[in-house]
Amino acid sequence: MATTATTVGAKVEVLPNYVGGAWRPSKAKEFLDIYNPATGEVIARAPCTPPEEVDEAVRAAKEAFEEWRRVPPAERVQYLYKLKRLLEENLDELARTITIECGKTYQESVGELRRGIENVEVACGIPTLMQGYLSEDVARGIDEFLIRQPLGVVVAITPFNFPGMIPLWFLPYAIACGNAFVLKPSDKTPITAQKIYKLIEETGLPKGVVSLVNGAKETVDALLEHPDVQAVSFVGSTPVAHYVYAKAAQHGKRAQCQGGAKNPIVVLPDAPLERVAKIVAESAFGCAGQRCLAASVAIPVGEAAEPFAEAIAEEAKAKKVGFGLDEGVEVGPVIRAEAKARVERFIQKGLDEGAQALVDGRNAKIPGYEKGFFVKPTVLYGVPPRGEVAKTEIFGPVLSVIPMKTLDEAIRWVNEHHYGNMACLFTRSGEAARKFRYEVQAGNVGINIGVAAPVAYFPFSGWKESFFGVLHGQGRDAVEFYTQEKVVIERWL
Repeated sequence: MATTATTVGAKVEVLPNYVGGAWRPSKAKEFLDIYNPATGEVIARAPCTPPEEVDEAVRAAKEAFEEWRRVPPAERVQYLYKLKRLLEENLDELARTITIECGKTYQESVGELRRGIENVEVACGIPTLMQGYLSEDVARGIDEFLIRQPLGVVVAITPFNFPGMIPLWFLPYAIACGNAFVLKPSDKTPITAQKIYKLIEETGLPKGVVSLVNGAKETVDALLEHPDVQAVSFVGSTPVAHYVYAKAAQHGKRAQCQGGAKNPIVVLPDAPLERVAKIVAESAFGCAGQRCLAASVAIPVGEAAEPFAEAIAEEAKAKKVGFGLDEGVEVGPVIRAEAKARVERFIQKGLDEGAQALVDGRNAKIPGYEKGFFVKPTVLYGVPPRGEVAKTEIFGPVLSVIPMKTLDEAIRWVNEHHYGNMACLFTRSGEAARKFRYEVQAGNVGINIGVAAPVAYFPFSGWKESFFGVLHGQGRDAVEFYTQEKVVIERWL
């Protein structure tokens, strides 16, 4: 909810922007409340940065780029080595911040940061990853070679659910390749980015190479329309990903836009069902189901249906729900009251469509956190495969169970759907595993894996309406996205 500047209380911190190497208070007229989703309390406010301040940030970045691009790659990555050390030294504080503003458990926050640090490590290999190639004598006395050069000012627009990791999908590669980088963090979880940028300050990175502007749609539009922005990275829902991708293209920018998902997990009868149920429960209910690789649909095949359903229901009931900094908590709240209401509406929709609630997580009451935005793990059995619940990204701790007769039927169902972020199979059969990974239409495939999250030296893939673009985040794709190729044909007379 936006509030006017006159209602901003002195007791709640108003977050600044980071422009030209300095923290600057915004002159915005509207501010966004930042909540602790476990308590429902406002813990900070972020400005809706107006276009004129966005312009200042981009111009500062463009000015810094002219010198930064001339810094040798081996020198550029020295700042990343320092950043890696600082992230590790401050891991506990950053993880606690993620838990407080995002809601996930402390251990989930630590895991998120480990993945982010992994990307910093990979980006430190830019002196090798950016290398071009050369051919002598393509014609007599003529040599031809390819070099990679940075783009200029690049932007990342990141989501609430991984406020530490996802900015680090982009920032290290962008600046290691010689670009200047502007981050627009989520308007729901911007505090983590503030703390990461304070650590970046400690590295001594030249002023203007990285900037941060807070805000919502107006701020995003100003970045997408700015003539000096060359590339845009985005992670969020599919409708917004499509909007960002189209608007970036309209204004002549390259873009990589990660969208939503409805991730299926297929379970064959030969799999160890009790163990599989534990893994699927972690995937479906971890991070309160608010991750783009969360299992959303379980498809037990043939004789696996009833025993798997019983096992997953027991796992869901056993999960301890609460504030992520409390001992033993396994599932935290969803991000906002509106998210809680939406998730609960879809649970009811599933029942209206004919599903059975093996576990119903609505109306959760957590002692001591009565104002928090909690939904307990929910298992809906017999969800109609053509219904609304089966095809909609709910983004909460809700698992739809859709029994099917054969693996072929399951693969057909997966491939019919418009999302293609992740698909997983549990089996002991190598033949079935190969068939699945060969035929299934998804960018990230897991075999006996509940969350098929690529490590940083592989791209975070995504197909169909889960991704708009050509080059993904992480690894070599990131290097190619943040550089442009220049081919030189050379002869000396």
